[in-house]
Amino acid sequence: MNETEQLLEQVTDRVRASARERGSPLPAPLRDGETERAEQALGFALPPLLTALYTRIGDGGFGPEYGLLPLRQVIRQYEAGRASDWGWPEGVLPIADLGCAMSACVDCRSETARILLFEPNPGDRDLAWYLKSPSLAHWLRDWLDGTGWFRDEEEWDEDEIGLTPWPEFSARCEA
Repeated sequence: MNETEQLLEQVTDRVRASARERGSPLPAPLRDGETERAEQALGFALPPLLTALYTRIGDGGFGPEYGLLPLRQVIRQYEAGRASDWGWPEGVLPIADLGCAMSACVDCRSETARILLFEPNPGDRDLAWYLKSPSLAHWLRDWLDGTGWFRDEEEWDEDEIGLTPWPEFSARCEA
């Protein structure tokens, strides 16, 4: 079993256990062809791990913070972002609501499907994008382990709270 399969198995186990605890079912996985239609609508490919999450586990409702958004909602939010004054970068999908108007986004143009933080609260598009995790896989492992962003506030060291601006934003927002 490779690392991706092992990660998917761990996520599946956690999601199923959580659904049992809550007593509520998870949204069904996407059917064959739905991710391909999404890719056609978007004009770019989804990262393989993201596709596997949607097609093998469920269409959102699980994962870090408030959970992955359903794929149709991801597409709607991406299109709204691209049409907004925020200069939303091409190929950057908002996949999870983090609360307070913040989103975790996957950079579909990066080889590792890095995770970016969209933080619009300062009101300045040049100050809204930060590197959150080097990859979607790393972000999910942090969630499973309860490390990174997902720790309790009492566990944070003040030096760890700083965010690294996403250096590619300027070049990518006009794409």
